[in-house]
Amino acid sequence: MDQFDEKILTLLKYDARLSVSELAKQVNLSRSAVTARVKKLEKQGIILGYHANIVRPEESVVIKAYLALKFDTSTSTKHSEAYAAKIYQIDGVKWSHAISGETDMMLYVETSTMEQLNNIRNELHQIPDLYQLTTHTVLTELFNNLRND
Repeated sequence: MDQFDEKILTLLKYDARLSVSELAKQVNLSRSAVTARVKKLEKQGIILGYHANIVRPEESVVIKAYLALKFDTSTSTKHSEAYAAKIYQIDGVKWSHAISGETDMMLYVETSTMEQLNNIRNELHQIPDLYQLTTHTVLTELFNNLRND
């Protein structure tokens, strides 16, 4: 990757809707060169996809939280994929990561009400071998490099 690829990635990170013409203008390359570079970055798995950040008025997010999960260590590694499959189906869970350290898994959750957050917590408590669930509610978003404003 060179400086042109880095610039293309930076521009697409902040606005994935930029046209090839606009990208070409901003990186000082031809449209065909930019198209070839973007296709190469996609093929290499550096660009994984393009998405829109959507919030419907009826689903306005009021509560954001990180949930730290700890499992019984004697069985958690054997069942982590099953846990992830179950968690994937819980409405409101936006992402899940297996992490190192004291916590086994970290979830990011968005809900409209505290009741919905509590319902998610109750669903998670149904997972066998979960022995600790800690909720960290977001007070203020300081910045978000993934948001397209």
